[in-house]
Amino acid sequence: MRIIGIDPGLARVGYGIIEVKNDKKILLDCGVIETAKDKKEEDRLYEIFKDLNELINHWNPNVAAVEKFFFYRSSTTISVVQARGVIMMVLASKKIHISEYSPAQIKLTIAGSGKASKNEVLNAVMFDLELKEPPKPDDSSDALAIALTKLNEEGFN
Repeated sequence: MRIIGIDPGLARVGYGIIEVKNDKKILLDCGVIETAKDKKEEDRLYEIFKDLNELINHWNPNVAAVEKFFFYRSSTTISVVQARGVIMMVLASKKIHISEYSPAQIKLTIAGSGKASKNEVLNAVMFDLELKEPPKPDDSSDALAIALTKLNEEGFN
């Protein structure tokens, strides 16, 4: 099984790709899709579309896990929701099954508490994937936590 975890955003979309072989979780890739703040929003959304398509074509994940978005009173809310829509559209166009998780679900599954700190989640990700160094930037480690949540749900503890 190969999974892509995605942490949606307009400026940065975090991603993490994990493969399970012989009950071992292997980190294949992680990083961010970054868009320039000086570009028009539609160009930034198109960049997310193109880059995510390339990632999926390269890694061919079987399933995807995406963080659910909760509405905040912020000037970026609509932009992030639009970016998430592009992400969901790309995944659907590739016929990749999508599971969605709230931040509290991810924290509970990964770190044992729905109120876990970012550092507790990062430590759990590093432990679970047997990493010596933390994945950088934070958006990629968040995406790995999202992917691990799905794997946990599937019984790959």
